[in-house]
Amino acid sequence: MVETTTGRRERKKARTRQALADAALRLFTERGFDHVGVREVAEAADVSLSTLFKHFPNKEALVFDLDADIESALVAAVRDRAPGQSVLHALRDHMVHTRAAVRADDPFFVLVESTPALRDHARLMWSRHEKTLAAALADATGLAPDSPAVTGLARFALEAPSIASASDDPARTMRELFTLLEHGWATTPLAQQEGSPGQDG
Repeated sequence: MVETTTGRRERKKARTRQALADAALRLFTERGFDHVGVREVAEAADVSLSTLFKHFPNKEALVFDLDADIESALVAAVRDRAPGQSVLHALRDHMVHTRAAVRADDPFFVLVESTPALRDHARLMWSRHEKTLAAALADATGLAPDSPAVTGLARFALEAPSIASASDDPARTMRELFTLLEHGWATTPLAQQEGSPGQDG
């Protein structure tokens, strides 16, 4: 009986949280983030303002409702990768499957990129993901969490989606970026051209 009651309570909380996030995204997209107050979001979701703040600590958090899930998925991609798969390939596949689908004209992407407060918040969240991902990479490779190889891979991997989203083919661009990470600049056609005889003279 206790488990049933607990389960029902958790489902109700999840529905309320989702209703708030959906209402926020709709209102922010329609009217702009700066022109919508948290009280309006609460009213649109048919909950009290105090209930809203129980689920979301601030206005920006309403937009990034799935932020914790994103971070957990990044860690899982490294931790639960297939036997024999490198951490780099595991991250590449995860990014292609989850982040390459986000296009530059996606309403959520447009909302974040057009709102300075949300851009700043997104970068803060991404920075936090970087530390968590670096720790997961260090655990998987045995390297120190602050080693350049680990911190560099974490940062570059998290920057790749923003570059790929502006491409006509985000998935292809994502793979090209990870190929660059794996093999380095020297393997690119331009670098090979630069290194051809007579190019420097």
